[in-house]
Amino acid sequence: MTSAAQPAVHERDFVTSLARGLEVLRAFGADTPVMTLSEVAARTGLTRAGARRFLLTLVELGYVYKNGRQFRLTPKVLALGYAYLSSMPLPQQAQPFLEEITAATNESCSLAVLDGADIVYLARSPARRILMVGIQVGTRLPAHATSMGRVLLADLEPPDLDRYLRGARLERRTRHTLTDPERLESELARVRRQNYAIIDQELEEGVRSIAVPVRDPGSGRVVAAINISTNVAAVPKERLVKEFLPVLQGAAARISAGIPR
Repeated sequence: MTSAAQPAVHERDFVTSLARGLEVLRAFGADTPVMTLSEVAARTGLTRAGARRFLLTLVELGYVYKNGRQFRLTPKVLALGYAYLSSMPLPQQAQPFLEEITAATNESCSLAVLDGADIVYLARSPARRILMVGIQVGTRLPAHATSMGRVLLADLEPPDLDRYLRGARLERRTRHTLTDPERLESELARVRRQNYAIIDQELEEGVRSIAVPVRDPGSGRVVAAINISTNVAAVPKERLVKEFLPVLQGAAARISAGIPR
């Protein structure tokens, strides 16, 4: 679902130790699969003593493996993500439609939701000729530089969008990336009007994509987005709109129709 502002948690209800433990888990990633105690402390802002307590607790619970001075995540962490995916019918519901799109266009097709300033991939149907290495379920990418991200951002309530534009780090991924907040806001208004978004080499050189929203049939709010990613040398922008947009819109309508009211 699209991430929106959450009600503030009363200070007395906020469990700081839980938040810090989760921060330790999030410190591990593709760039930091294995870390020492000092590295975890530096990445999380915790003291060495604090990082040590959290790491050893996670080791005891089976989420982290310790080998000498080094720590890494264990496969048990996947159970946390699986609990989310298994509780959401949308990825399973959308998968056949994504595969139909790939079969019809010979291009990769994905479904994602908004989580803060990022999109998170929940389902994917890759083409045989992979354009972007490493895209899979669970991959996070900056919303401002992706077609699905712009579709999702365009549906945010004005206060939430203002908060995003004020606080998001609009990283320049390529020389084409839109990083000016005012220009991005203007682009999001255009996406909102036309009900689709096109990204042309803003995330990765040589890659362009088109995305449309998947809407809740009751409220009409955007709950996810689906896209088609293409190679700029093979697919001109005009073809994205003329041929691929109707395919995406038809699939999005069928996915939306299956969402419980």
